Amino acid sequence: MWLLEMSRQKLHQRIQGREKDVKRLQQEVETINHSADKTVEDSEKIFTQLVQLVEKRRSDVKQQIRAQQETEVSRVRELQEKLQQEITELRKEDAELEQLSLTEDHNEFLQSYPSVSRLRGPTDSSSINICPLRYFEDVTAAVSGIRDKLQDVLRETWTKTSLTESDVEVLLRPAEPKSRAEFLKYSCRITLDPNTANNRLLLSEGNRKVRYTSYKQSYSHHPDRFTDTFQVVSRESLTGRCYWEVEWSGMVSVSVAYENIGRTGTLFGFDDNSWALFCDGNEFRHNNVITSLSVPKSHRLGVYLDHGAGNLSFYSVSEVMSLLHRVQTTFTWPLYAGFFVYNGFAELCDLQ
Repeated sequence: MWLLEMSRQKLHQRIQGREKDVKRLQQEVETINHSADKTVEDSEKIFTQLVQLVEKRRSDVKQQIRAQQETEVSRVRELQEKLQQEITELRKEDAELEQLSLTEDHNEFLQSYPSVSRLRGPTDSSSINICPLRYFEDVTAAVSGIRDKLQDVLRETWTKTSLTESDVEVLLRPAEPKSRAEFLKYSCRITLDPNTANNRLLLSEGNRKVRYTSYKQSYSHHPDRFTDTFQVVSRESLTGRCYWEVEWSGMVSVSVAYENIGRTGTLFGFDDNSWALFCDGNEFRHNNVITSLSVPKSHRLGVYLDHGAGNLSFYSVSEVMSLLHRVQTTFTWPLYAGFFVYNGFAELCDLQ
């Protein structure tokens, strides 16, 4: 009986300890909610002020452009009027000279010519040189510079203010999936963004398949489009835990990248903004550092991302899942799925 009483006493102590932990966690929840609500309210006010500031500047720039436009147009119109007046006078003189040329009486011609020739002195017959100026280009460049600086500031702010994992999140984080069935619980539906596709890439199957073509597509100009590399990225940004599978053929790289990856001359895996597994070359690249892969791969790959944990894994999918390569890092911004395709195709598989 004494032993039983001691056991119950220990259990009661553990229960009391756990109840205190539950209360502390509940207090933590309330603190988190209050802090989040206050932060959202404050950030909304700040962003509203920022938008108002940008709108005010936009209005000022517009007024300046219109004022300069009026000044430049007025200057050109004035020059037009002067030239038109000169043309009228020249035509009048030409008509008088033509009339004089019809005079058959030499004496009358000699008497009239001096008065006609005095109508205009020697004139500069050179034409007005209109320089091919691109008006307001400096304004466009300045506004573009402001946009780029603002984007850089916002990206830097995202990095500084991104939430770090708490001890509770680490403790409660589920273990990494082991079987394909477990991975499929985190499957996400990804579509490719037509505004980013290089003009040698053809999208189909609801923008879930990309194929290289030998002829250019008639895509409209877009600042997000890859111009020199046969690449495309997803429309959706990826955070949290995501899993997707890809079937491929040809020269293909399966990648993830930050939104700010270069759109001209930058291949996935060759900079520090992207991570790429080169399917045909049996290698992985990040920041142009090559890691050779020794595990044989199939033409169906699985990609698992745990953004918060900084985990990116590539698997060969067949009867069993074989790990090809795993990255352990810290992701500072949302990621986008990406493909490089040459003489082949890549297709996102329907897992749902």
